[in-house]
Amino acid sequence: MIHDRNYDAIVIGAGHAGTEAALSIARAGFQVLFITMNLDSICQMSCNPAIGGLAKGHVVREIDALGGEMGLAIDQTALQFRMLNKSKGPAVWAPRAQADKKDYQRYMKRVVEGEPNIDLKQDQAVELLVKDGKALGVRTLMGIEYHAKTTIVTTGTFMRGLIHVGDVNFPGGRGGDPPSLGFSDSLKKYGFEVVRFKTGTPPRLRKNTINFSVCEEQPGDSDPEPFSFRTEKLNLKQMSCWLTHTNENTHELIRKNLHRSPLYAGRIEGIGPRYCPSVEDKVVKFADKERHQIYLEPEGRDTEEFYVNGLSTSLPQDVQIEIVHSICGLEDAELMRFGYAIEYDCMPPTQLKHSLETKRVENLFFAGQVNCTSGYEEAAAQGLMAGLNVIHKLKAQAPFVLDRSEAYIGVLIDDLVTRGTNEPYRLFTSRAEFRLLLRQDNADERLMKYGYEFGLISEGTYGRMLARRREVESVRQKLRVTKIDNSPLDKILRRSGVTINTLVHNDLQFDCPDYFVGRQVEWDIKYEGYIKRQLADVAKFKKLEKRKIQESVDYSDVRGLSREAREKLGRIRPVSIGQASRIPGISSCDISVLLVYLEKLSRASCP
Repeated sequence: MIHDRNYDAIVIGAGHAGTEAALSIARAGFQVLFITMNLDSICQMSCNPAIGGLAKGHVVREIDALGGEMGLAIDQTALQFRMLNKSKGPAVWAPRAQADKKDYQRYMKRVVEGEPNIDLKQDQAVELLVKDGKALGVRTLMGIEYHAKTTIVTTGTFMRGLIHVGDVNFPGGRGGDPPSLGFSDSLKKYGFEVVRFKTGTPPRLRKNTINFSVCEEQPGDSDPEPFSFRTEKLNLKQMSCWLTHTNENTHELIRKNLHRSPLYAGRIEGIGPRYCPSVEDKVVKFADKERHQIYLEPEGRDTEEFYVNGLSTSLPQDVQIEIVHSICGLEDAELMRFGYAIEYDCMPPTQLKHSLETKRVENLFFAGQVNCTSGYEEAAAQGLMAGLNVIHKLKAQAPFVLDRSEAYIGVLIDDLVTRGTNEPYRLFTSRAEFRLLLRQDNADERLMKYGYEFGLISEGTYGRMLARRREVESVRQKLRVTKIDNSPLDKILRRSGVTINTLVHNDLQFDCPDYFVGRQVEWDIKYEGYIKRQLADVAKFKKLEKRKIQESVDYSDVRGLSREAREKLGRIRPVSIGQASRIPGISSCDISVLLVYLEKLSRASCP
């Protein structure tokens, strides 16, 4: 059966990536077919019930500034808000919120179902349809062919998913859900490279069997900040998380049972995340550590389930019970769900352009965990960017690409496309060269203009951002001209220990109308010298990015390039000298040779 409707876009998979992709395209006025294996699992939090964190919080603010939904969703469904790293510099402050996972899922389902341009179907894509090198649509398990101008693949951990618990393994896309079979084989047929990665999740415990009195309470912030620039006020009663630790007894249990771990017994082929390791990995690789932190996090207001952050494992069930009971406060804890590891197929992201369109098949885009990443936030960012690029593709406009100096999202995508990854990729503030410019508090100033141009940010929201920007400049100007003993207040503010509040509350006849405006002014002034240096570095970066490389360059003809450079440049096909210089294994000598070659090409093409 061939469906009689031709869509503008098909989005496969309704996780965090797929949902942002489908919503952005539909809100721009295009018709979207949104296919998911289970309509009740839209944006399900398969692992940690939280949004944000180090670098991830920056990304959520950027998604929001571009008109995405994640920030609004967590503001409406959170259990707790915390700003991390407040004792450090402003570049690494990071918002994080504990989510009510079912409430979050229901919120996103309502939003998707309420979008008139989305046609939501419960089915499974099993085959990609391609004609003349262009994606045509998909064939589903139900035997229906759906056709569209563009297709976005956001399959998460579902392609050939295999779950491991000790000696037992069984097919599954996540706990309780079947895997997606056939689609990765279809991609291989069209020449795509497929690799095998793995991730895992910890057990869930019953709340009323945990002894919280011996754990350290982790309350939310007394003055919580929303994620979304569009949320005017948070209205919630916060719930606490709790901290406990593993101990030597825990570690001895793990060491004694390593032979029963599918990871250490060799039954898992996939490569796991270095930065979110299983507890087995932590005990083996950090053998000198006497204990590891375990955070006990509520999964919702209307459930007894608690997530055991830091105890991801695929050890057998009897061992998991022993391990949990060895931890302070969990001696009598009841396991409601067991931890597991999952292997899945994903696609090395060097097969993509910066627009997230594939190099092999036109009009086909990949986004989310299928691109070898980890995390809801990284997935949602890719989904939104794939959606925005589909919008441009449908309008016959140039790709929409954020560079490394504009956004963490730009760092994320450039790292994937240029450098690739041999493990599930996770974003960190340390990956961004220009992180002082990419603070979480100024994402709206950096990116909201784009969301407004796409029609995803309203006139009122954009106007409020511009008014706030004018207010910041007004306060800065007032600081420049207001003096005490011939010293301008902006110079006084640069001094160690002086804050904007110092100036407001010390009879200096200076007033700041808004806390967030004052904070931004303070940071801009205190770090002005560093910011100027980063802006100079950005100018150099932009210069290299502007030096384009023709797509037709045959690197085998470039004399003087190393063999490794020829192979990698030919495979990745960088679009600029800047991108070429970031490819691992490309030396400064290779770049010099390439520049000389491009200059000769340029002269030869001149009449």
